[in-house]
Amino acid sequence: MQARNVKMDRLRFFSMGSGSSGNCYYIGTASYGFLIDAGVAVRTVKRELKEHGLSFENIWGIFITHDHTDHIKAVGVLGEKYHIPVYVTSEMLNGINRNYRVTEKLVSAHKLYKKGDNIVIRDFSIQAFPVSHDASDCVGYSFEYGNQRFVIATDLGFIGKEVADHIARANYLVIEANYDDNMLKNGPYPYPLKQRVRSHVGHMCNEHTARFLADNPSDYLSHVFLCHLSQENNTPEIAFKTVNDALVEKGIALELLQPLERTIPSPMYVFKPYEAE
Repeated sequence: MQARNVKMDRLRFFSMGSGSSGNCYYIGTASYGFLIDAGVAVRTVKRELKEHGLSFENIWGIFITHDHTDHIKAVGVLGEKYHIPVYVTSEMLNGINRNYRVTEKLVSAHKLYKKGDNIVIRDFSIQAFPVSHDASDCVGYSFEYGNQRFVIATDLGFIGKEVADHIARANYLVIEANYDDNMLKNGPYPYPLKQRVRSHVGHMCNEHTARFLADNPSDYLSHVFLCHLSQENNTPEIAFKTVNDALVEKGIALELLQPLERTIPSPMYVFKPYEAE
């Protein structure tokens, strides 16, 4: 008997929230997938999955980037009450369970890994890599699905070698563009907070993200989503223009460059299978 040629479902992504009010993303297929972070209410997760034609029961795991509240406030309920595995490092787990705003602690739902481990779940191979941010531990993720690679790097003060190496292999990238430097400089934040945001364990500004993407062109990269935009120190229009202008200057054309809204869920993005030329 000949083996059947099984056609894989198309990879898809959407955001339920991106910013200090709460972060949560879906990456997966039409039939199952994963959450990246759990910083929005459980009812929001259920509602947005349903509105996008996805089943809450078919969430196979939650991958946490770090233990700041806007990324984890619903993780205990999702893990312990709904029995969804929560993938974290041991440092993240300790930070989550110390966070008083996480009312339901992780007792049995967590799955511990080490950065660099290859986590295989059905058709996906997932790897965490270190990023620089002032949390107990902070990672980005690479999701490999067939010959497609989705990478997310949010809440990072700068792009180090390991982050750059993962971005270089990405077809679809979610990357932080947190603030416009002039808006931050002239904005309402107290001076120590401004210094923290601009530090190597703080956040990426529009210009730094723009320059990195313009100076490191990739034949693989087709979609870039700008995430974790500050309410006080950025706008989607400014973030888009800064990054787009830098790319245009270098003659780099993406299929899509899209800022993600802070509190408004995004449409579903369904990716075409990657075909190497």
